[in-house]
Amino acid sequence: MRFLRHIALIIAPWALIVILWTGIHYSGLINPALVPTPQAVAKRFWELAGQRLPRDLWASTQRVLLGVLFGILVAIPVSFVLGWYREVRRFVDPLLNFFRALPPIALIPLVIVYFGIGETAKVVILFYASFFSGVIVMYEGIGQISPIYVRVARTLGARDSEIFLKVIVPLTVPHTLTALRVALGVAWATLVASELIAAQQGLGALIQDAASFFQLDIIYVGIICIGFIALAMDFALRAFARRMVAWQERIT
Repeated sequence: MRFLRHIALIIAPWALIVILWTGIHYSGLINPALVPTPQAVAKRFWELAGQRLPRDLWASTQRVLLGVLFGILVAIPVSFVLGWYREVRRFVDPLLNFFRALPPIALIPLVIVYFGIGETAKVVILFYASFFSGVIVMYEGIGQISPIYVRVARTLGARDSEIFLKVIVPLTVPHTLTALRVALGVAWATLVASELIAAQQGLGALIQDAASFFQLDIIYVGIICIGFIALAMDFALRAFARRMVAWQERIT
């Protein structure tokens, strides 16, 4: 019974969205030509699945993973420095918040000038979005680690290297995983902007090509694919995080 309830809670929101979507199409409040039915979108999905969609999915996923990987790899050491050294944080914090507030799409002309129109430029945009979203989460978490852990470790005779590896690193794992989740979400949200740079393949390119010919059903397919891939990655990362931080007490 509990299992069935769990499944029902998962399915119910999606069923509600489909019902509302269908209702809007047939309500007459909006021109039906502007809101394709779920059936039409599903039909177009299966058509594209045998054509370009697998290549677009792979191209976009590859770009997002590369951007997030490089962004988080750079964000981790930067976050440790910012979180642990207050003077450095005070110096760098205004710059971080300045660049974090800049939308990646605004940087596209400069990225094209400096990196061209190839894959590197697209990954750079995703790297930018991932790095600044990840570093904020991580260094705020590191800065909030209670000093008592360090004091206790020193009292027990731990060296600085041991404190770092056996105290600080384990305590920052939850923040690192949260930063990774946030960076993945921001990267998928930035994907379409990154694929404005002369992309021939990718879900962003699929959406842009469809917009040029007013193919709304294809636009819906691209948007839904982005959402579900991001959701699947987030679920996988959450499951991994639960294993990694099983020692941490949680409310839920």
